[in-house]
Amino acid sequence: MGRELTGKDYAAMLEVALEEARLGLAEGGVPIGAALFDSSGALLGRGHNRRVQDADPSMHAETSAFRNAGRRQSYRDTIMVTTLAPCWYCSGLVRQFGIGTVVAGESATFQGGLDWLKENGVTVIDLDNAECKALLGGFIRDKPEVWNEDIGVE
Repeated sequence: MGRELTGKDYAAMLEVALEEARLGLAEGGVPIGAALFDSSGALLGRGHNRRVQDADPSMHAETSAFRNAGRRQSYRDTIMVTTLAPCWYCSGLVRQFGIGTVVAGESATFQGGLDWLKENGVTVIDLDNAECKALLGGFIRDKPEVWNEDIGVE
């Protein structure tokens, strides 16, 4: 994927996910982005929520980044960075494939499965990022019906 980071620069990793979230918003979708990195900080895959654009309820940002990363023998040393705490579906993806670390841009808007991931040995880092909150907060304010559908509120 071409982009490499030194060490575990979580803010720089989050910027990749934010780029994806902004792209999703520009496409008319839910502004959530994600990126999968290896333990050295090399970008493996990136993506954004495409549920609205593709009319596909399974195309969450983490799913897109994971699919774009390609196949690996093990995901234990990978880091899933996402602008919002992963939902239960995406938390299940993390557990199913043994992703070792999740970095959430924020979890105030939505807590998702962070506690469950921690309880099951996943390292969880919440950056409490203001831009992540503002980006999604503006979307929720402007399109609450789309957000409610995205998180399964009826």
